[in-house]
Amino acid sequence: MIDIGKLRNVAILAHGGAGKTSIAEALIFNTKATTRLGKVEHGNTVSDYEPEEVKRTGSIQTALVPCNWNDHKVNFLDTPRYDDFIGEVISALRVVEGAVIVVAAPSGVEVGTERSWSRCEEEGIPRLIFINKMDRENADFYRSLESIQAQFGRKCVPFQIPIGAEQSFKGFVDLLRLPDEVPDEVAEQVTEARERLIEGVAETDDALVAKYLEGEEITQEELAQGIKKAILSGDIVPVLVGSSTMNIGMAELLDVVVDCLPSPLEGRQVYATNVATGDLEEIDHDPAAPLAASVFKTTADPFVGKLSVFRVYGGTLQSNSEVWNQSREQGERIGQVYVLRGKNQDQAQEIGPGDIGAVSKLNATVTGDTLCQRDHRIVFEPVRFPVGYYTMAVSPKTKADVEKMSSALSRIVEEDPSLRVTREPDTSETLVSGLGDAHIEVNMERIRRKFGTDLELRLPRVPYKETITAVTRAEYKHKKQTGGHGQYGHVLIRLEPLDRGEGFSFGEEVVGGSVPKEYIPSVEKGVVKTLQEGVVAGFPVVDVKAILYDGSFHDVDSSGICFEIAGSYAMRKGVNEAQPILLEPIMKLTVTVPDNFSGEIMGDVNSKRGRIMGMVPENGETVIEAEVPQGELLRYATDLRALTQGRGSYVVEFSHYEGVPQNITQRVVEESKKAREAARA
Repeated sequence: MIDIGKLRNVAILAHGGAGKTSIAEALIFNTKATTRLGKVEHGNTVSDYEPEEVKRTGSIQTALVPCNWNDHKVNFLDTPRYDDFIGEVISALRVVEGAVIVVAAPSGVEVGTERSWSRCEEEGIPRLIFINKMDRENADFYRSLESIQAQFGRKCVPFQIPIGAEQSFKGFVDLLRLPDEVPDEVAEQVTEARERLIEGVAETDDALVAKYLEGEEITQEELAQGIKKAILSGDIVPVLVGSSTMNIGMAELLDVVVDCLPSPLEGRQVYATNVATGDLEEIDHDPAAPLAASVFKTTADPFVGKLSVFRVYGGTLQSNSEVWNQSREQGERIGQVYVLRGKNQDQAQEIGPGDIGAVSKLNATVTGDTLCQRDHRIVFEPVRFPVGYYTMAVSPKTKADVEKMSSALSRIVEEDPSLRVTREPDTSETLVSGLGDAHIEVNMERIRRKFGTDLELRLPRVPYKETITAVTRAEYKHKKQTGGHGQYGHVLIRLEPLDRGEGFSFGEEVVGGSVPKEYIPSVEKGVVKTLQEGVVAGFPVVDVKAILYDGSFHDVDSSGICFEIAGSYAMRKGVNEAQPILLEPIMKLTVTVPDNFSGEIMGDVNSKRGRIMGMVPENGETVIEAEVPQGELLRYATDLRALTQGRGSYVVEFSHYEGVPQNITQRVVEESKKAREAARA
């Protein structure tokens, strides 16, 4: 078991292409956890091991990469680069005390950098910045540093000054441990940066600032203590430099992580709700304390089944033991406990406080669940995963996939809680909603690979409806004479439009028994059946009232089925004559974007037949509220990303139905006709 004071749990975050996974690879190579230095483009890195990651040459899930360094254990969590997999980042940040934000030297701060910083700020996570790819073309440390300080403030302080750049990059000068000789080409920059570092550290401590102002020398020990304190409080963010592919700066990065980022004892205080008392209690980090662990990731492993990855906060989770899942309120049998390194699983006897491990084949446990002891029940606040609004309809590709589809979808949602699977009753489609097209496509690839189920994706059908706009009367007489008893049912109904959203109602005004009371429910049944398929484009009819006001019957030939048929035909005839129109769902769209993108968003909303309902400026961002037809928002996640360079977010919820313009109606009618013909074929 690792001493909790010598543990570091650190997330590696970055914009796509900054070299985050290459850094993780270099770190484990330098700590001799692997004998070769893998490359992302070769698909042989430890943390990008899923076939979908190899195909896309980038992380799409969080991978655990533990490193042993200077008598410490550092659990690095290599997180996805795509916004579509932000749920993995959120769950990873829940279980770490520190973060490394990677910036590419040729490009500086990008959208993913900003988002990584914001999430660390929200969670109160101390962090450091690593400027990578100093050996690449157009690499510029000072330009990158300027963009970092412009975006995140002067508290981002360089701890190293590079020697050379691009092809001439050959290392750096460490400002904390100045060498006896500094190359002439960077001597001036080193002196200036060292002074700025000491000044920045002194500003965060009253005792140090007094010594600094009085001209007294701050000792190396005082500087190290001041740096650690300032980093933990967030007053200083170290900026390091190097090249992961040249393996320059990796050992020094590990040194700073071990020396300056917090252990679980120094990080955020962790609380859980005591089920018995209802009170929050602080988790005891003692290995002998009651177990307090949280599952933050679930994967379906083809060899060992469902794998649950957990962080222990207090107590010890042992192999071959019993635990209590308070989230599901049931016991779980723990078999073999593992320590993960990428896809590799090394057996462990126990996982102590502060550490991360995995266990397979838990029956009920899913991501976000709390594991504890039956006699000391606690529950952590669940992780709030983002809700995705990019939706596709999914269907089995072959008959063999029909039975497996439901099971496969439910298992993939266990792996990725930011996915949602729903059923649209109006179109009879199974819908999968996620954070973007890549999010859904990758999970369909996983379903094919892991569960042997081939599913097809297509844009979902818009659940249009139909209604009437005029009062009309319709009559239908069902009369059929065959051998024996004939068939007779005669009805007269009046149709009236209702206000939008009122649905359907049925009434009767029959006098004199022209339609016997026992047949009236049959008339209503026939009318309701006809509502399911309208006359404009075959969509359900809503917001209409049907009143049976007259009719006739035959003593011998009338029956319930005859009046049901008569009601159905009368309803269809009446809807045809009541000036029917098509209705479309209107969605309430709330978009949050940086102020400088608000004009483009409003123009795009207008082009989508939307109506701007309001704008609210908030801390450099604008919240735009609009009403937009659902049919115009089917690919909005992609549109918004393109319009805002990935800086926008949105929420969609149903608002109401309203009439469709005539030109759109014609298109929908044609598409519906083709779909029905294809279905019949």
